[in-house]
Amino acid sequence: MPLKFVSTNGQSPAVNLREAFLRGQAPDRGLYFPEKFPTLASEEIAAFAKLPYHEIAFRVLSKYTEGIIPADALAAICRDAYNFDIPLEKVYDRVVVMRLDQGPTASFKDFAARMMARLMGRFLQEDGQQLTILTATSGDTGAAVAHAFHNVPGVRVIVLFPIEEVSLSQRKLMTTLTGNVRTVAIDGKFDDCQAMVKQAFSDPALKHLPLSSANSINIGRLLPQSVYYFYAASRLAQPGEPIVFSVPSGNFGDMMGAIVARQMGLPVKKIVASVNDNDAFPKFLASGHYEKIVPSRNSVSNAMNVGHPSNLARLVALYGGRMDETGMIHRQPDLAAMRRDLFSSSVSDDQTRETIREVWNKYQLLLEAHGAVAWRGFLDWQEHEPLNGLPAVILETANPAKFPEEIEKTIGFAPDVPPAMTAAIQLPEEFDRMGADYEKFRDYLLARH
Repeated sequence: MPLKFVSTNGQSPAVNLREAFLRGQAPDRGLYFPEKFPTLASEEIAAFAKLPYHEIAFRVLSKYTEGIIPADALAAICRDAYNFDIPLEKVYDRVVVMRLDQGPTASFKDFAARMMARLMGRFLQEDGQQLTILTATSGDTGAAVAHAFHNVPGVRVIVLFPIEEVSLSQRKLMTTLTGNVRTVAIDGKFDDCQAMVKQAFSDPALKHLPLSSANSINIGRLLPQSVYYFYAASRLAQPGEPIVFSVPSGNFGDMMGAIVARQMGLPVKKIVASVNDNDAFPKFLASGHYEKIVPSRNSVSNAMNVGHPSNLARLVALYGGRMDETGMIHRQPDLAAMRRDLFSSSVSDDQTRETIREVWNKYQLLLEAHGAVAWRGFLDWQEHEPLNGLPAVILETANPAKFPEEIEKTIGFAPDVPPAMTAAIQLPEEFDRMGADYEKFRDYLLARH
């Protein structure tokens, strides 16, 4: 029997992977999560050391797609989706930076978006369906989703982004695409964009529209993002040896990829969920009291400007609690277990810039703001707990060239720009614009149906 996925709100029936992918959000406004996690035996994980990335992806994801997608089809999709490098740069001892910025939009979001597009395209082709993908972006998701789904038959993409909070290159990587992709600039915050998308999914007036999401509210984002944690461990850790990951965290989808890997059997000593000034989670972890930040705070690590991370509902559910989509906790999770497995600290803009300078001067290693937040969070964790010679991975989630002004202001030179980004910046762009007004957005969707 295919694996079942249940809603974090507990009021919707369980569905299979195909339905969870295509719906995005459960009808009760909850988020889909596996009813139980498939596991990899220790010898299966040990075998990853000799496999290329696309083969590891196949072996991990096939645990979820059994009975839904034939093995040979999934293997071909993985080969096609993962045709770029995943550098692991040694910094000192067994501490490395994993660069997830080598894909077509120079962001870690490429890993999930490319897999999602191929799987959704296959599902829609099999069913003869049409689908509109709604997604909100705080910086990188929009470009990755737009590129991955560009010209996929049966799919229309609408991306909402906060006009004042994305960089020029982040914006142009999505606003220069045409055809089945439309971008909408919102005069507001990322949380406004995300709230409008969520409201559209549960709006009875839009019930006749086939809508889905490519944000990390979609389980299709989390499962592919679990793969690079297995990959890093396969290159750095001995069989059975635990590893530490420090993940820059905004909507907490990337961090949940590490949680998924751990639930599947990867030995993980600690997951460091590093945040910027939007510090709702570290405060919750410390106190047990959750208070979302409204409006979200604008920080230099702009893709993490999230006042209420959607994926906290999944994290809380995993630890036996229940948090609804508004951030209200109806049942407390096991905070002691959460603190054992996770560490979180808030990193200010001044600390972020200082970290970029320090890491460059000490190691000649170029980080951008999001990677710098992860680095600083890792150092914060080490003040509480020793690494004891274990391998540790700091995730760098975007190419520094996406933020040339900030890098130049901080360390005195602009980073090299990847050719694909140079080409996008020179193209003409086109986007629509509106205020943070859900009724106007609903009319926009209806007019374009």
